[in-house]
Amino acid sequence: MENSPANLSIYKASRTIKRKENTLYNALKSIYEDSVFVGEISQLWPELPLLANLRCGLWYYKKFHSTCYFKSTDGHTNNWSFNTSRLNLHVALLAGQMGGCMIVDSTRKGKRFPDSMSKTIPIWTCVLNRAIWNYRVKFGSTRSAEKNESNDSIECGNTNNEDSYSWDCSLHLPLWVSNTERALIEERLDGWTVDLEASGANIASIALSLKKPLRPLWISQKTVIWLNEVPDCDSWDFTPIILVSTSSPSSNFQQRTTSEFSWRYIAGAGDDEESWARGLSPNLFWRHAYDLISSGPDTCNKKVADIIEKDRVYRAQRGENAPQISIKPSKSSGSSGHFPVREQLDLERLCMNIDEKSYDNDSISWLGETNLVVGATQLAKDASGVDCVLNCDSENNSPCLKKFEAHLNLSIVSSKFDRSSLLRNLPSAVNFAKNNLSKGKRLLVCCSSGEDISMCVCLAILTSLFDDRGRFDEGRFFSETRITKLELRRRLVFICQFAVNARPSRGNVKQVFNYLCGENVATTS
Repeated sequence: MENSPANLSIYKASRTIKRKENTLYNALKSIYEDSVFVGEISQLWPELPLLANLRCGLWYYKKFHSTCYFKSTDGHTNNWSFNTSRLNLHVALLAGQMGGCMIVDSTRKGKRFPDSMSKTIPIWTCVLNRAIWNYRVKFGSTRSAEKNESNDSIECGNTNNEDSYSWDCSLHLPLWVSNTERALIEERLDGWTVDLEASGANIASIALSLKKPLRPLWISQKTVIWLNEVPDCDSWDFTPIILVSTSSPSSNFQQRTTSEFSWRYIAGAGDDEESWARGLSPNLFWRHAYDLISSGPDTCNKKVADIIEKDRVYRAQRGENAPQISIKPSKSSGSSGHFPVREQLDLERLCMNIDEKSYDNDSISWLGETNLVVGATQLAKDASGVDCVLNCDSENNSPCLKKFEAHLNLSIVSSKFDRSSLLRNLPSAVNFAKNNLSKGKRLLVCCSSGEDISMCVCLAILTSLFDDRGRFDEGRFFSETRITKLELRRRLVFICQFAVNARPSRGNVKQVFNYLCGENVATTS
C-alpha cells in the first residue's frame, strides 16, 4: 500500500517517470543525434581542435583532440569560483597555438547551456587575460610585442594600425546572465587574478603562446549560422573559445520516431553515466555506435552487455584490469622541469611546442625532471624508461608489474568510500618513493584511472621529498618548512602542467594536507 500510486509524492512520481523514460537506448540514441550537430559545427572551423568537457562532453563525438575539466558548480549563482586545482592551462596553450578551440558539453536542465559554459569558462578566460596582461606590463613586453606586430604589418602590406590594438581584460558573459550577477562576478575578478598569479602557474608560456586575448563564443542547436558568412578565425581580434552545447533546449523528454523505432529524446543524456550506461564507456560506444543504434530499444541492453563482456575478456587476456561489471536492477523494470616560483620566468626559455600526443589521456605523464611518472595501472606494464612502480589500484595487483626492479601494491580506495584510506597508506608510499628516488631510479605511480589517487600520492611525494625548486632533497626542505594550503596548490599546479588529465578529488587532497601537517588516522577520524 505504501508504494501504491495513490501514496506517491510528486517528487517520487516524477522520479519514477524519469527512470522509465531514461532507458539505455533513449540515452544512446539521443547522444548519437546530438553528435551530428557537433560534427556540423566542427566542420565550420576544421582548423580548430575539438575538446570534450569531462565527463559528459566525452560522449558527444567519436574523436576529440583533447579533454578539459570545467565544473558547472564553479559557475553556480552565488558560488562562483576560479579553482586553481582546475586551471586547464593546456586549453589556453592549445588555443594559442591553433588560433582557438571548441569545447563540447551539454546540460539536462532544459537550459541552452550548462553553467560551466555560461559562467565558469567566461570567468576562466577573463582571469587568464588579466594575468597575461599583468605579466606583459611587468616585463615590458607589451610595447615590444606591438612593435613587432607593427613591423610585420608593414612587411605584409597590412594597413591596419596594430599599435592601436589593446589587450581585452573585460568579462564576456552571455546575454542571459543578469547585470546583477555580472556585477557580483566582476567584484571578485581581481582577487581571482591574484590567486592565479600566486599559484605558481606558468603564465609566461601562456603569454608567449597567445597573440590575442581569449574570448568565449556560444553555439547551441538554436543558434542561427549563415553558412556563406562564417567568419575566419584569423579575422577576429581575439582567440575564440567556441562553446558548443549539444542539448536541444525545448524539452527534457521529446517523443521521436524513425522508420523503425519510436524513442524519447533526452537532453544532456551523457550526464551522470553511472546511472544509465551499465558499464559502457564513450570509447566503446563509438566503436559499436551503428550496431547499437540500429539494434533498437528491445535488444539494446543485451547488445551492450555482450560488448562490455567481450571487451572485458579481451583486456583480461592482455593482463589488463578487467573487473566484471555488476548492474543494479532497475526499480521500474610543456614547460620547465622545476617548480614554478613566484618570480615569473623568462619568456624566451619557455617556448613550448604542443604535441598532440601530450593530450592523449591513454598515456603516462613524466613530471618534469623529478623522475616521477604518473598514469593508469593498465598502462604500467608497457611503460618504458621506468625502474619501479607504486601501484595504488585497489582492484588490480597485476603480476606484470613484478618485472620492474621494485614494486609496491597499496590498496587505496576513493575518499567517497573511505575517508582515511589514502592517509593510512601515504607513509608507506612516501618511504617507498624516498628509497628508490634516492638511488636515482625513475618511479611510476599509478591507479585505476590515473587521474585522482595517483595524482594525490605524487602530490605528497613532491611536497615531502622535494624542495621548492623541484630538486630531490630527501625531505630536508619539508622538515624545515611549514606547508600551507597555498604551497600545496602550487605543487598541484606543477603536476597539472604535465598531467593535463589530473582530476584529484577534494577529499583526497585534504588527506594529503592532513598527512603533511603530521596528522594520523586517529586524529582525523
